[in-house]
Amino acid sequence: MAHELNGRERLPRWMKMNMPKGESYSKVKNLVAKHGLHTICTSGNCPNIGECWNRGTATFMILGDICTRRCRFCAVKTGRPLSPDLQEPGKIAESVRIMGVKHCVITSVDRDDLDDQGAGIWARTIREVKKVNPDTKIEVLIPDFRGEGELIQQVIDANPDVVSHNLETVERLTSFVRSASNYRRSLGVIKYIAGSGEIAKSGIMLGLGETHDEILQTMDDLLEAGCKVMTIGQYLAPTRKHIPVKEYIKPEKFLELKKTGLEKGFSFVESSPLVRSSYRAEEHVNA
Repeated sequence: MAHELNGRERLPRWMKMNMPKGESYSKVKNLVAKHGLHTICTSGNCPNIGECWNRGTATFMILGDICTRRCRFCAVKTGRPLSPDLQEPGKIAESVRIMGVKHCVITSVDRDDLDDQGAGIWARTIREVKKVNPDTKIEVLIPDFRGEGELIQQVIDANPDVVSHNLETVERLTSFVRSASNYRRSLGVIKYIAGSGEIAKSGIMLGLGETHDEILQTMDDLLEAGCKVMTIGQYLAPTRKHIPVKEYIKPEKFLELKKTGLEKGFSFVESSPLVRSSYRAEEHVNA
């Protein structure tokens, strides 16, 4: 467990983040600053930004920065979102071109306020990125679209290379951690993705109070739904108003879970304290 230092939580030694570096990272960083581009990599202070940018991967968030849901683990603002920017698909495509991104990850806030929950903008963004950057692979990390298959299908029809939807946590903790979300509904989304012939991917966070048996059950549930790629990382509370960390999981536990997941049948398992959804995403197109 972490200790208190001057009223602030001290992270365990294995959570130490290295300063990003590398020639490609520096080049992309300068391009982002010069052109005023927005990525989740920078706004979310991702610990893997250096490694990902050096490997040609970057993550973008569409449909604004205000979410209609209030998940207790997430730092994204909640409230009444602005109207979608109809020029956003073109802006994202141009950002990918300027940055020279080889593997583009796209995610979004939840937009329960819209009739199509943002599926139309999702599809247009994927198509525009592919049009402007034909050699770039695209991974999408989608919301649950309230489980409505026709909306999920709009995204799938735009032909991304990987479709991801995160469970975030084990079934017992879902109602406490995730706002307006349902564990079984999310599994249904993943099953729909896999059933459409797409590479299905999902992820969970550890340190919220889950048990080992619950993690194993989550793995089994994902595999039964057709999930091929799983990410497992350490939960970190964005602020004191969010769910506090119950436990900092040691690296050895993450390695054990990776081995177990691969033995169970996942094509890829990315499991370590600093892993986030898009970590080594460029490899998952081979799942």
